Amino acid sequence: MPLGEKSLIARIRRQAVRGSAVVAGIGDDCAAIRVPRGHEALITTDFSLEGIHFRRQWHPPESVGHRCLTRGLSDIAAMGGEPIAAFLSLALPRDLRQPWVDRFIGGLLALAKQFDVTLAGGDTAESPHGILADIAVLGSVPKGKAVLRSGARPGDRIFVSGRLGGSSATLRRLMRPSHEKLNRRYFPRHFFPEPRVALGRVLREKHLASAMIDMSDGFSTDLHHICEESGVGAQVYADAIPLAEIGRPACQVDFLSALHGGEDYELLFTAPNNLQIPRDISGVPITQVGQITRDRKLLLTTNGTVRDLKARGWEHFK
Repeated sequence: MPLGEKSLIARIRRQAVRGSAVVAGIGDDCAAIRVPRGHEALITTDFSLEGIHFRRQWHPPESVGHRCLTRGLSDIAAMGGEPIAAFLSLALPRDLRQPWVDRFIGGLLALAKQFDVTLAGGDTAESPHGILADIAVLGSVPKGKAVLRSGARPGDRIFVSGRLGGSSATLRRLMRPSHEKLNRRYFPRHFFPEPRVALGRVLREKHLASAMIDMSDGFSTDLHHICEESGVGAQVYADAIPLAEIGRPACQVDFLSALHGGEDYELLFTAPNNLQIPRDISGVPITQVGQITRDRKLLLTTNGTVRDLKARGWEHFK
């Protein structure tokens, strides 16, 4: 079973490194965080639930911790912000062994160190069924400069970073009875996704993105979010969508995984038509996949055939 609550908190506190922006962290009733002058705070929170977002038999503890923090960092990236501190609320079943917890925290803190993020607080509790991790991330962005979902305008072009569909295709492979032959080398970005923080910052600093979102629910669903918030439509070109490669030897994922699959944690953004968007930003490939339209319909063009593009990504309770 896990250590007692006080011992577990003390153990995590010894491992967490306090950044310069954290005035008071683990050990007080609240954390005291210094937000840079002239900046606004960005705050996001995300669950990681056993059986929904991960399974112990599929995902190593380090991967679960890494993926847990990625969810929050990716949201900060989508606003063009800089992450500062994270807060972890962790509910653990009584029969969970402490080494699993240590490895989970190790994976989370390794990613936090990479992005200079302090684990500044949280909570612990006993769970009657399964593991529940709730991550909250605090970031900052210069006042009035956050890239919102509501900024897309007719004529803007639609871009995505990286390649799509690899994570959901890997998940389907894990669901097969022979999944024991699959390991994290099959598609590393499923097990250890990379938040696009540097890319989001560049897009904001250079005023390249008019609207932006991270692709956690799937391209089709996340594009719908942008169009709903901006009051616009979109035309997407099927043959332009970049397909991820998975497996050894590598092969491209199917188109539907790229269109609707979630947990890619790439950035989907729009840009004014008069701006030159590089094909590579911060070492990440950038691909134009469509255009924003005045008509509020979302359309997909495939081999000259135009049809409605439905939001068929991940949605809880559906």
